[in-house]
Amino acid sequence: MSDRLARFIAAEGGFSAVSIANMHRMAGGASREIWALDATLEKDGIRETRALVLRRDPGQHKIDTSRRAEFMVLRAAHRERVPVPEVFWLSDNPEVLGAPFFLMERVDGETIARRLLRDPEYATARKEMPAQLATILAKIHRIDAAAHDLDFLPPPGENAALTEVRRYEESFRRLALEPHPAFELAFRWLLARVPRTPRKTLVHGDYRIGNVIFGPEGVRSILDWELAHLGDPMEDVGWMCVRAWRFGNDRMPVGGLGRREDFFAAYERASGVQVDPAAARFWEVFGNLRWGIITISQARTHLDGNVKSVELASIGRRTAETELELLNLIELP
Repeated sequence: MSDRLARFIAAEGGFSAVSIANMHRMAGGASREIWALDATLEKDGIRETRALVLRRDPGQHKIDTSRRAEFMVLRAAHRERVPVPEVFWLSDNPEVLGAPFFLMERVDGETIARRLLRDPEYATARKEMPAQLATILAKIHRIDAAAHDLDFLPPPGENAALTEVRRYEESFRRLALEPHPAFELAFRWLLARVPRTPRKTLVHGDYRIGNVIFGPEGVRSILDWELAHLGDPMEDVGWMCVRAWRFGNDRMPVGGLGRREDFFAAYERASGVQVDPAAARFWEVFGNLRWGIITISQARTHLDGNVKSVELASIGRRTAETELELLNLIELP
């Protein structure tokens, strides 16, 4: 694998010699493989070593994503000075490494949420990150998709909220093999409360704790842009508040780190746009429903034999958690 990768990098970058060292599979990556490596590159008598990450599809998944789309969105975010890894080379030819992949900069830091929420060395990060994340999110929502040739992202339609609800309802009907009454109730609740969505922006699509590289000082990089799309920016705000991303610290709804009100206020200061609490609640309910449908998808990926993975199977067992959270949210006045 490292030999094939070295030949690919040499051809793409015009290097006279490329050698790969310290290549190893990294933990995490339920939807794709993540590999760390050091690439020594030679060109015009100059030698440099880059710390890289390879992200490769492990197999066919139920939720379709595009490696090229994610690569281009990451490139746009980096150019707009959003803290993301710089991307270098992309291949959607499965003959190179057996599946589509791309290579990007490796950013040092931690990603495990439980360490962030519990370890003493991250005490400062816990205080700073809610405002940091709100400010970064406002910057993401200011990215001009047209200016960065992101016109391949489908338009969200007249009402982005309704578009997303219908899209995930279609996925649910296709994926679910047994009844889920709580999901049916959630769809009815959402369809009765669809907010207006006059503001359409680039949406990260998976903006949450767990997709952030952090250090003792706070946020270092935002990861996992494979679900980026055009839509209502409040979708990202609501997704950050989904219960699954609190990792047990439920008294702090924003990623286990802070209160909704403080996160909304920080976003408003950074973006100049007021957050409608009713719209944010709609997107939080939708986010919990969406995560529940994703857990079914992950389980089906394993059960259908596309990717044999204990991690995917265990994620599938979490569907019941989302059903309970949806019932609790819907019962609130």
